[in-house]
Amino acid sequence: MHNAIQLSDHFSIKRMLRFTMPTIGMMIFSSIYSVIDGFFISNFAGKTEFAAINIIFPVLMIISSSGFMLGSGGTVLVAKTLGEGDREKANRIFSLLIYFSLVVGIILSTISIIFLPAIARMIGTSEHLLPYALLYGRIFLIAMPCFLLQCEFQSYCITAEKPRLGFLITFIAGMTNIILDAVLVGYLKLGLKGAAAATAASMAVGGLVPFIYFARKNSSLLQLCRTKFKSKYILRSCFNGSSELMSNISSSVIGMLYNFQLMRYIGEDGVAAYGVMMYMNFIFVAIFIGFSMGMSPVVGFNYGAANSSELKSILQKSILVLTVTSIAMTLLAIALAPAIANIFTGYDEKLYSLTLQAFRICSLSFLLVGFNIFGSAFFTGLNNGLVSAAISFLKTLLFQTAAVIILPMIFGVNGIWFSVVASEVAAVIVTEIFFIANRNKYHYF
Repeated sequence: MHNAIQLSDHFSIKRMLRFTMPTIGMMIFSSIYSVIDGFFISNFAGKTEFAAINIIFPVLMIISSSGFMLGSGGTVLVAKTLGEGDREKANRIFSLLIYFSLVVGIILSTISIIFLPAIARMIGTSEHLLPYALLYGRIFLIAMPCFLLQCEFQSYCITAEKPRLGFLITFIAGMTNIILDAVLVGYLKLGLKGAAAATAASMAVGGLVPFIYFARKNSSLLQLCRTKFKSKYILRSCFNGSSELMSNISSSVIGMLYNFQLMRYIGEDGVAAYGVMMYMNFIFVAIFIGFSMGMSPVVGFNYGAANSSELKSILQKSILVLTVTSIAMTLLAIALAPAIANIFTGYDEKLYSLTLQAFRICSLSFLLVGFNIFGSAFFTGLNNGLVSAAISFLKTLLFQTAAVIILPMIFGVNGIWFSVVASEVAAVIVTEIFFIANRNKYHYF
């Protein structure tokens, strides 16, 4: 395509938005079909099943987090290698990481299915919720190797200069989930079993379709080929992507802690309200994740090409885009809070009031969350996994953990919701400190 955007281009704000828009769309759509899953389960299966999914889902995300790590960490390594002008080597690294993650996915899936009952009890799943949580978890884990591939290919489609392909695959996978949800849960009344099967089918589509595309001769920068096992590339990718691993594990651990606190302060309704909040959080935050994911390989390419003036330009323009978007997202979230709460919990007045209050408070976090996500992704692009991981670690495991334990003691239930905002405030200060501390090393100021 004559007007296709390349990693080596100069990025104006318009070009930045054009390049990242498919990835933003991809992340929003991924979030929307998770939300539709929640809508069908909450409205057609009931709040017990909905609470059960929200209890087990953080565990499933921890198990799947290696896919996010290898995807984000591997893609900047491949982008850096392309920036250095060695396309053949980039393809060998790309192929090694995809094959490796497939094997890891199969091993993790098998072990997790065996130990899932013990894990579910360990995180405090009640005997009432346990059968539902195990049913959903086991079906999800069968398809998990495909989910790892899906996570990785979302990143590699950007590096391959095919972000629209990434969006198209996500769209097809998402529509598979939505249609099967409507048929299996809405029409055939299969409840949780139907929802899990719909999710598993969509993950299979999302992982296998791009695998087939990259395995064949194609018009992108990347193609799967024969490769040799070299642990240094796997270790480097794991290091680069350690922030994404940390972010996903931390978010999931925090999710468990929130569920524990909510069961303690409110009960099952609290977990259901938190579930709605998290579903909507996925959609709003997806915009920031999509933008950051889209720009990370561009940062990696320019770092590999030693183009510090373009790095400076990317950072300045990204901050401007994030500022405008953050204000717009916060105002939109507050305005839409009543409608969102009603869609999921309109059948239960007490649950609706609780959800509305929670979402209004947590919406304030959208003012800052984009800067923290971008800061972490920017350092991932610079192949500095240590700083990237530190931003993610401090925000989630340190700041959020402290806030969700301490603030409820002072403010009661509202303290649980305010802890989301408090952790973002602390994290944005830390992110700024890291940017200032590393400015002479990377020359982006």
